[in-house]
Amino acid sequence: MPVKFSYLLLLLLLAAEVKAQTYHAVVSTNMGEMEFMLYDDTPLHRDGFIELSRKEHFNGTLFYRVIKDYIIQGGSKDSRNAPPGKFIGYGDPTKTVNDEILQHHICKKGALCAPRQPDDVNIFKQSDISQFFVIQGVKYRAGQLDTMEMAINRPIKRKIYSEVYPPEKKELLSKLKAEERWDEARELADEIKTEIDVRYALADGVLEFTPEQREAYTTIGGAPQLENEYTVFGEIVSGMEVIDKIASLKTDENNRPYTDVKINVKINRK
Repeated sequence: MPVKFSYLLLLLLLAAEVKAQTYHAVVSTNMGEMEFMLYDDTPLHRDGFIELSRKEHFNGTLFYRVIKDYIIQGGSKDSRNAPPGKFIGYGDPTKTVNDEILQHHICKKGALCAPRQPDDVNIFKQSDISQFFVIQGVKYRAGQLDTMEMAINRPIKRKIYSEVYPPEKKELLSKLKAEERWDEARELADEIKTEIDVRYALADGVLEFTPEQREAYTTIGGAPQLENEYTVFGEIVSGMEVIDKIASLKTDENNRPYTDVKINVKINRK
């Protein structure tokens, strides 16, 4: 399939998905306005975000954590009227929801995501819906995505290989070959290969980008390192340039912009 046609098809599919969603969120700031569609198949996050928005929880809060080429994060209640230099962004531990991490919701530029506490205190990856972040990220070349996959997957496969094919099995296979017991050698080799393949297919942490992810990361960009780590519960439909404006602001040592970026959120039903 030609690249241009493939990209056009992706845009058409995305446009169809936009129309299918029930709610949109308009995030207004002093740097401009962004509109996000909220995914219907992440109902815990969608409904939690809508409820807090309608209670004006996010209004007057800040984009308090801004990292260029990565994310802009805001909405934490302690950022409202926070004086310059104060460390903020504690969120609200009473506003957590179970994760709704879905592979088809990609960590591309403009993805609306829920932050969470680290794995050591949050093994189930529960989200803090009292705040949110938007991905800026960067564009990747196909070769860079390949390298990222190999860096993650090779150690996993090497570990499985060492467990399934230890020295004693190597010695046994060599012995069968030396004695020209070819059928037994072939049977053992097939058994080892099958077990390695099955374990690898079921292993946690394996990174294999889908065609849709590759298309997104090489065209609009994003943060593939966040895949399967955070729930993506929406995506931008207008105002992409506002992400870049906010992400370009100068920040202090806590990644807070020196210029406050105040937030107002309004929910629209489509």
